[in-house]
Amino acid sequence: MTTYMKEKGLHPKNKFNKGYNFDDLINKNSLLKEFIIKNDYGNLSIDFSDPKAVKELNRSLLFANYNIKVWEFPDENLCPPIPGRVDYIHHIHDLLVASNITEKVHVLDIGTGATCIYPLLGNAVYGWTFIGTDIDLDSLDSAQDIIDDNDLDPQILLRQQFDENNILTGIIELEDSFTVAMCNPPFYKFAEEARGANRRKTRNLGTNAVRNFAGNNNELWYVGGEKAFLHNYLYQSSLSKERCIWFTSLVSKKENVESLQKSAKKLGATAFKIIPMHQGNKVTRIIAWSYQN
Repeated sequence: MTTYMKEKGLHPKNKFNKGYNFDDLINKNSLLKEFIIKNDYGNLSIDFSDPKAVKELNRSLLFANYNIKVWEFPDENLCPPIPGRVDYIHHIHDLLVASNITEKVHVLDIGTGATCIYPLLGNAVYGWTFIGTDIDLDSLDSAQDIIDDNDLDPQILLRQQFDENNILTGIIELEDSFTVAMCNPPFYKFAEEARGANRRKTRNLGTNAVRNFAGNNNELWYVGGEKAFLHNYLYQSSLSKERCIWFTSLVSKKENVESLQKSAKKLGATAFKIIPMHQGNKVTRIIAWSYQN
């Protein structure tokens, strides 16, 4: 019972380029079965406007492919789509291999969230160790429960950011040595912008159902939006040049890349890369910069 998706364009190493085997997924998570439907093309799928269905699908993907046994988090938090999240991990791996870094990879995950998703995937796929950070204590409590339930301490450790104006400052310590930092930044400038985007996404799915696109304030928006967040991150990275080899982030808005590249050069970055990512009809990108290459 495999369903094939029309076009994904994911990383060549991504397990989900050719679709999902729903028999395997249901075998690992029986709760998924009640949400399986046939789409307009006659293929097995789920209703992606149904948050419960989306959560069970992604939980099943973790159980069936990444040896995760428990993945519980509050409904108000974002449910990350596993295929897209693991794509970031694979692209970071390529970046490190190109820099002749293949062992003892230690990752700083900025804004790890309640799901702890990047540390779970990076540890499962490549055996990386992580420090995950977040400003929200409830999210960190949820992430810690996931770590404990899957026996992933000390491979994954957590730190709280106490200052909403800081991203790296107050997190990176003098004795730290990271191979790479990664980040999925908040996209919106304020809460109403995020709510408006969620309403448009729901309409695009052609349904009046409850929206699937959850997320608390820290996950969705930041004063000044993605551009302000990333410029702050970039500046603070320049204060920790010796503590991390590569700093990276997803960038949703293409128009933000040019100013970030110019600022990185002014701050002393010796390398700046733009890595395209394709997920179905969505085109996004990773930026990566280093002061040591």
